[in-house]
Amino acid sequence: MGDTSVLIVGTGFGGVGTAIELKRAGFENFTILESAGEPGGVWRENTYPGAGCDIPSPLYSFSYEPNPDWPKRFSLQPDIHEYLKRVVRRYGLEPHIRFGVRVTSAAFDEERGLWRVETAGGETFEANVFVPAVGQLSRPVQPDIPGQETFEGISFHSAHWDHDADLRGKKVAVIGTGASAIQFVPELQRQAGELTVFQRTAPYIMAKRDTSYRRWQQRLFRHLPATQLLGRLRIFLLAEYATYAMTKHPLLAKVFELRTAQLRRRHIKDPALREKLTPDYPLGCKRILFTNEYLPALAQHNVAVETRRISAITPSGVRTEDGVEHEADAIVYGTGFAATDFLGELKVEGLGGKALSDAWKGGARAYLGMTVPGFPNLFCVYGPNTNLGAGSIIYMIERQARYIRQAVEHLTKPGVSYMDVVPEVEQRYDEEIQRRLGRSVWTTCASWYRQENGRVSTNWPGLVTEYDRRTKTLDLGDYRTVGPR
Repeated sequence: MGDTSVLIVGTGFGGVGTAIELKRAGFENFTILESAGEPGGVWRENTYPGAGCDIPSPLYSFSYEPNPDWPKRFSLQPDIHEYLKRVVRRYGLEPHIRFGVRVTSAAFDEERGLWRVETAGGETFEANVFVPAVGQLSRPVQPDIPGQETFEGISFHSAHWDHDADLRGKKVAVIGTGASAIQFVPELQRQAGELTVFQRTAPYIMAKRDTSYRRWQQRLFRHLPATQLLGRLRIFLLAEYATYAMTKHPLLAKVFELRTAQLRRRHIKDPALREKLTPDYPLGCKRILFTNEYLPALAQHNVAVETRRISAITPSGVRTEDGVEHEADAIVYGTGFAATDFLGELKVEGLGGKALSDAWKGGARAYLGMTVPGFPNLFCVYGPNTNLGAGSIIYMIERQARYIRQAVEHLTKPGVSYMDVVPEVEQRYDEEIQRRLGRSVWTTCASWYRQENGRVSTNWPGLVTEYDRRTKTLDLGDYRTVGPR
């Protein structure tokens, strides 16, 4: 593919998937920059007890790289991380990766048609194509609660778990009840003497239909791959149905809502506690959480669920708005990630020195979730409006990688320096996406899907099969192609 070069940031599923797509097409002129010492993205960083995926592994894996050796239907963090590292080795990506390199800024040189990327270590990289694949769930959020710095005990965010902390028999406070918390709370319940869970809003909980695969099943998957493929298809269709319910026919979501109510009645016998754990918003507005252990853990004698708002952190615990101080030896923040803060602190400048942060002042937006007017040859992976309320993000990543590969192929042609999405094309697309999202359940409550101004900048409003169709072929009419100066 000529001399066109590609610079990818991140070795999570997004960066690795893009690199594999390029390599499978015969393109070798790419470099991946990774701030850590090994690949893995969020599956390297999140090592809290119980960490795992709430999408079944047959679907939460690359379609071209099925893994017959998954130990469980819903795999845990170590197995997902190992899968990703194995894929990196299998496709020979190691020589392309520069570990320990943290990107701080990127600027487009219009004269040369190159992206100039600066790192924290003072290095400079140049490439024709810039692909930030840093994900939506990679920047932990520390809540703005007065007095955090005064706490005299142990405290940490779940994404930075302190494995040296001995919490056995201690009074532990957990702030937050999101996707991470519902996994580590049962683990903490078994260790802590007293566990207080501070809940702002109750999540919808559904049973996780998990199972451990036996050796004969793994052998079957290996020798008859179609058997695993059928399982993948079943999960895929169920996810599409759930998405349809949340975006087209909310009444269909009532089926799921009834099942969550049945689960609460089964595990929570105390009416007062059950009331606390009953959501007061439509199902799907916040992420639906899958677990078999969370509700039983909350029903244990050493656990209390506190729903009054936190007013401050004190040297010895957590104070709620009623003035009551809840003593704690340790505080664990399960407060999630800055999902709408795309690219984090990475400073990006496009044509005329325009800052991407200025272009995204009203909320992140990109054509097909990948390209932004005025920022040529930049392709986001897992960018704005490509997250899913149900289903596997890896499916979306594979479609984005395919699209980026087509763009790289175009950029290798003689007389092509860069391609820039037409502003009117992106504008029409964004208006359509936001209009459709306005009819979805995701606009009915506050969640990490939405920004403070109400804009949903994370989620895709349709079925993933629609996204597959819309990204299947790069339409050069959507772009302004510019030749060398």
